[in-house]
Amino acid sequence: MNHFFAYLSRMKFINRWGLMHNTYPENIQEHSLRVAMIAHALAIIRKRVFGGAVNPERAAVLGLFHDAGEVLTGDMPAPVKYFNPEIKTAYKAIEAAAARKLFQMIPEVLQADYRGLFMADGTDREHRELVTAADKLCAYLKCLEEIGAGNPEFAKAEKALRASLDALALPEVRYFMDTFAPSFRLTLDELE
Repeated sequence: MNHFFAYLSRMKFINRWGLMHNTYPENIQEHSLRVAMIAHALAIIRKRVFGGAVNPERAAVLGLFHDAGEVLTGDMPAPVKYFNPEIKTAYKAIEAAAARKLFQMIPEVLQADYRGLFMADGTDREHRELVTAADKLCAYLKCLEEIGAGNPEFAKAEKALRASLDALALPEVRYFMDTFAPSFRLTLDELE
């Protein structure tokens, strides 16, 4: 008996944005799907618009698993995670230990196919860069949705995330922000 997928199925119980009032809760399973879709889009944009050589499917799969370790650690709110360098370093070590523990649950015959999803190495640097950008984009889009629903709790986070995204030297992020992000400020009726 193997518990790997039973653990992953518990992603739906780990809520994000724990320190903030949410008009609708978001769990890490929903978040990971959104990150995967946006990482996939960023890779396609890099490939088709900016002539990059990345694999959109690889970016998507890395996005699906990027927060999987949180089934063991829970979601640590960013203000806590980045409070000071010591906490940040300690939490990175906790995340790495959780990733190793999940990876070790995978039957040995399958581990080679999952290793790169849980153990970062240099081969996926460009893909992981896109997943990190997609993760920030998703946080920004969540802020837009919350503000659009009348929740001012996310206004400061929206400004900080926007500045962080604007500072990225990734043209595919700028393309996404210009092309897709404005729609997140619209109502359903306005989308038609």
